Amino acid sequence: MAPQPRTPNASLERLLDQARWSRTQLANAVNRVGDEVGLELRYDQSAVSHWLSGTMPRTRVRPLVCEALARRLGRPVTQSEAGLSTAPGGDDERVELAEQLIDIGRSDMDPSRRNLLQAGLYSATLSVPVFSELAGRSHAVAAGRTAHIGPGEVATVRTMTERVADILDELGGGHARPMAAAFLVNTVGPYLRASAREDVRRDMLSAASDLVYLTGWMAMYERDHGLGQRYYVKALELAAAADDHVTYCRTLRGMSLQATSLGHGNQALRLADSAAEASPKGGPRLRAFLAGQQAYAASMAGDRRQAFSRLREAEGALSRADARREAIGGYDQCAYQFHVSAVLYQSGDLPGSISALRQSIRVQPPQERQGRVHAYAILARRQFEHGHVDAACESWHRFLDDYQFVSTARGDAHLESMRRRVGPYRRTKAVRQLLDRSHEVAAMKA
Repeated sequence: MAPQPRTPNASLERLLDQARWSRTQLANAVNRVGDEVGLELRYDQSAVSHWLSGTMPRTRVRPLVCEALARRLGRPVTQSEAGLSTAPGGDDERVELAEQLIDIGRSDMDPSRRNLLQAGLYSATLSVPVFSELAGRSHAVAAGRTAHIGPGEVATVRTMTERVADILDELGGGHARPMAAAFLVNTVGPYLRASAREDVRRDMLSAASDLVYLTGWMAMYERDHGLGQRYYVKALELAAAADDHVTYCRTLRGMSLQATSLGHGNQALRLADSAAEASPKGGPRLRAFLAGQQAYAASMAGDRRQAFSRLREAEGALSRADARREAIGGYDQCAYQFHVSAVLYQSGDLPGSISALRQSIRVQPPQERQGRVHAYAILARRQFEHGHVDAACESWHRFLDDYQFVSTARGDAHLESMRRRVGPYRRTKAVRQLLDRSHEVAAMKA
């Protein structure tokens, strides 16, 4: 049987063009990197020609090729981007977690590739690996590369995560998510591949997991659900590698919320229950955080009894929580009342749902502008459904008050939904004024 023709490595060719290197220059650079790690290499132009034609470098050489190109281009280069990841069954069937994270983040940063990511399907049947299964993979990010990190780098990641969360609340995911993706690619990815003491390495994995969870949350919020799910799975892997049960459970809870937003009630309940079962003996705020989502998911799955039982559990736990609210994955009276509203709505109590949502908005922190955009849009939609057109228009005006200042795909979707709903009532003065203002705001944001 004749041998199968090799497929030229167009990815490596593209990187070589970006580096403005000849084949000889790449070979020499790889030899120099090899020298640094004790490998005596003698590659030349012909070796690079073979790589470009589809021949795969030796397993231990592939990271050196990426490192040489990364130094030239001034940014991380992964084996996947360079076309150096083998097909399933090869020596490196699973690219290391840090590289996978960089690949996802870089794609998220690149507008030309983001549309492809958005086309990715959300999997409602995703099999989520349990904590103990993931924890055994921690070696994937344990090996050092070209740098050493300490507690200061961990503090940098945690501080940046808090800043991104603040920007998300105030200005929207359209501004915050590109910052998070760029930081993941340019800073966190290299940190994960650096050498460190074991305690520092675990702290870095935990800090990275928090940021990846937040980035997944933003992707979900921006309706990039396939991408959000990919971020969430990476957050699970990082949390397990760090032995961080809290972030692992928080991420499962985020995945449950994503499932509820897409109407997958049973999947949402399964994920919410998994989060609660895997949770450590944390404080009452964590218990409320998880129970509230269990209530929401149970109501979507049609289990009314469990939904109200979980609400009582969340209320009781929240009453015992201290005053401190976490910047990432926090839970407070605002979030609790939002869950009450959701459960009542799923149970057919529309007036009760509206009342609880009003209470949620009343206690919402003033800096959480993006959350207010979503809450007022939901409130207006339910008021409109209840037949209170004037009240709905007033709530939609409140929505516009904040929407004009944030960049949010979900806010854009709320705007379009509002126009479709009120369109048939445009002869009503309140609706006509609302539509006129909505067009003014949209024109200002364009």
